[in-house]
Amino acid sequence: MEKKLDLTQGNILSKLLILALPIMGTAFIQTAYSMIDMMWIGRLGSDEVAAVGTAGFFPWLGMAFVMISKIGAEIKVAQSMGEKNFDKVRKFALGAIQINLVCAFLYGIVLVFFNKPLIAFFNLGDENIINMAQTYLVVIGLGLVFTFINPVFTAIFNGSGESKTPFIMNSIGLVINIILDPLLIFGYLGFPAMGVLGAAIATVSSQFIVTLCFIILNIKKKQAYFPMKILVAPPMEEIKIVGKIGFPVAIQSGLFTMISMVIGRIIAEWGPVPIAVQKVGSQIEAISWMTAGGLSTALGAFVGQNYGALKYERIEESVKISIGLAILTGTFASILLIFFGGPIFSLFITDEPETLRQGIDYLVILGYSQIFMCVEITISGLFNGLGKTKIPALVNSVLSALRIPLAYALSRPEMLGIDGVWWAITITSVFKGVVMSGIYVKMKSSQTLYELQYIDKV
Repeated sequence: MEKKLDLTQGNILSKLLILALPIMGTAFIQTAYSMIDMMWIGRLGSDEVAAVGTAGFFPWLGMAFVMISKIGAEIKVAQSMGEKNFDKVRKFALGAIQINLVCAFLYGIVLVFFNKPLIAFFNLGDENIINMAQTYLVVIGLGLVFTFINPVFTAIFNGSGESKTPFIMNSIGLVINIILDPLLIFGYLGFPAMGVLGAAIATVSSQFIVTLCFIILNIKKKQAYFPMKILVAPPMEEIKIVGKIGFPVAIQSGLFTMISMVIGRIIAEWGPVPIAVQKVGSQIEAISWMTAGGLSTALGAFVGQNYGALKYERIEESVKISIGLAILTGTFASILLIFFGGPIFSLFITDEPETLRQGIDYLVILGYSQIFMCVEITISGLFNGLGKTKIPALVNSVLSALRIPLAYALSRPEMLGIDGVWWAITITSVFKGVVMSGIYVKMKSSQTLYELQYIDKV
């Protein structure tokens, strides 16, 4: 296992890249699970894509609960590492894991036992699609504990500066998923062809393997900061702090998903083709927002350690470098989506000309917002690393909510039709990038960026 990375000294760019590249890789791997599912499911048809995509809203909504422990652990582990207080590191990690397990159990019960009314929300209108979506949701719900716990394990390692380990663990899971998907979806090598059910089983199985790998590794290596005994008295003070830090991000994540679900319902009124377009298109667009998300996570860990060590100049330099990398990422993504959308989208759905045409429109329209989106996500990492999670959470929630009235207005037949929904997403993404940049500049110039908060007094 790699040596923990001390982010409070040494070359800033090299330390950021050493930390960020595995985190980006891990983010892509986590996205690749659903992307690979979509690539195989897309060969079955738009109905299957619509079923998996619709059911997928609810595990995505569950990520709001994951964010409570994930963000709290990431920030406080990083800050405690910067303070060289390893007892606090262990307690924050333990508290985060305990929160996560409770949330996974409760939310999993909801998905399994209330799958019918949850899917009914979207008014899909096709009994076959509805049945497939319900089946997918039940299986995912049964294995939700593995989907929930792996991001928290990953966050603990990232916060400590050890980002290669979760990259390796999640890579193993991806390989398992790549192998299982065609076997279980299409029934190769003697396996039964299970379609959507096979995709769900493949996802849960691969997530289980990742969890098992994390557990085995930590039993073997005996990391001092990684709690080996979970069923012990919870560290209540640390749990409160983790909750206070993570809760705003969790609210943001939950609201964002619910807003996306309302948008999904608007899209569903146009039939299964736009649903499939949005599900596949969002997987493609993940190239940029997952890269920016990895950069944001790395910046958060870097800022957290240096904030704990009171090294503010290193924070400022890391922000400049990170924003520059975000702009480069957004520029590359824009070129890719605007000029090469057709060949990329055809990798997922090949035999449906109308779906391909609408998919290209989706990618071109979303392409115009990529730079702004990448900058907004990256700057959020700065505020998260400082423990000021309420700021990006508020900006993201308010401006994302604007998508609903915009989508309703712009998607009217006399306006832009279904393209109006895509423009609503693009316009609000631009606003978020501009507003987050403005807040950062304002707080920096007024010298309020590093004001102490409750989390620094504990």
